[in-house]
Amino acid sequence: MPLRVGYVREHFSSPLLQFANDDGDKTFTLVECPSGTGQLISRLTDNEIDVAIALTDALIAGIANGSKAYKLVGSYVSTPLNWWRSSPEKSPEYQSIVDLEGTPIGISRLGSGSQIMAYVMALQQGWATDTLRFKVNNDIHSLIDSVNDGSTSAFMWEWFTTKPFVDAGRVRFIGSVPTPWQSWLIAAHPSRDRAPSHELRAFLETLSTYVVAFDAPEKRAGPNVEFIKETFGYPEEDIVAWLKTVGYPKDCSTIPEKIFTDTLTTLEMAGVIKAPERYQFDVKTFIDATVVTLT
Repeated sequence: MPLRVGYVREHFSSPLLQFANDDGDKTFTLVECPSGTGQLISRLTDNEIDVAIALTDALIAGIANGSKAYKLVGSYVSTPLNWWRSSPEKSPEYQSIVDLEGTPIGISRLGSGSQIMAYVMALQQGWATDTLRFKVNNDIHSLIDSVNDGSTSAFMWEWFTTKPFVDAGRVRFIGSVPTPWQSWLIAAHPSRDRAPSHELRAFLETLSTYVVAFDAPEKRAGPNVEFIKETFGYPEEDIVAWLKTVGYPKDCSTIPEKIFTDTLTTLEMAGVIKAPERYQFDVKTFIDATVVTLT
């Protein structure tokens, strides 16, 4: 059986999509998860996918909070993600992030990156995290509807994914909250029946070749722009701007150990996770050591 790989169909997924297009042996199948990392984690839990390419903070938080549905097996995007706060286009009530304290925040799912970054925002603003209020709205389309019907004040989503809706006048940006960590990791179900180690290693090895090729200057100068334009329909100037901000690892089968230190510390301060009593988290419990190497 080919690996079932869950992903979010965004510009970040371009190397993965190029790999899938060339995968003549059909060693894996792609399963789109438009609601983001919360949906990816749910599908790992419900045996709907075997591998997930998802947001670092939500994946680490899930394991820290006791999830047994997956272990981390690799890296995907090595640069931070820039989350932008979006509010109704015509609302005079919410002009900046400081206006959002105590208001209902739209999120895609519980445990999603959109929820976790709201906690990070609260930490940065000095708000009490237990005062945050959330409304689940599944995907970006429902999130946009929620700010415009007044059921939420704002939501957080990646800048370039949201920008077409800003350009269309449906929402507006009121501020940004960059992640203080590398933004995307790769997780897999720990069952060897669902995700055999040798298949995961082969998948990551080949994915690395596509990531390295996509990250090359000569690809960034032209072919990447055309691929993203044809696949996602983004304006060329937005694609060129995004390519200047994103970076990928040289080897997808490694994870820098510093990611765990930075992410766990911030998530604990934000109240998203709680460290076990009398000891700190053991990084080795987060990874599948038969597949990934810590650096």
